[in-house]
Amino acid sequence: MSAQPPQRRDPVDAIIDQWAVVRPDLDTAAMEVFGRVYRLARAMGDRTEKAYARFGIARGEFDVLATLRRAGEPYTLSPRQLSSTLMLTTGGMTGRLDKLERAGLLRRSPDPHDRRGLHVTLTEEGLSRVDEAVGAGLAAQTEALAALGTERAGQLADLLRELLAATDG
Repeated sequence: MSAQPPQRRDPVDAIIDQWAVVRPDLDTAAMEVFGRVYRLARAMGDRTEKAYARFGIARGEFDVLATLRRAGEPYTLSPRQLSSTLMLTTGGMTGRLDKLERAGLLRRSPDPHDRRGLHVTLTEEGLSRVDEAVGAGLAAQTEALAALGTERAGQLADLLRELLAATDG
């Protein structure tokens, strides 16, 4: 069994220490976990956003492009499918689609089976851009995970999966 490196104190430790002084009756174990999860999500969100920015897209725009990409060829979904997958209102989705269409990363076309419906499809440029951006985002995430090593990163993924399942109701 390999020895673990000594634990460095972080800002969450300082918060826990402050609560211990003013409310020693509190069990702050959950705060130790979720405080770090929240800070980690924020920090990695910022890093990932910077990776996407190199390709001229923000996180929300990446999410639209990536959803179309994951749908597989012909990389087409309805605005309603996109909205439900991304948990966006139709108004929020329309704004993102307008911006991405102006940038030439997707196109909207009438649904041949529904006169009121639309299809949203990645363009070749959109496909290329999302493929580059996902690689850059994953590189930023992989770089951060390297601090844990492969085995511990896998253990963390398993623990987070279990916790997420317990909280998703």
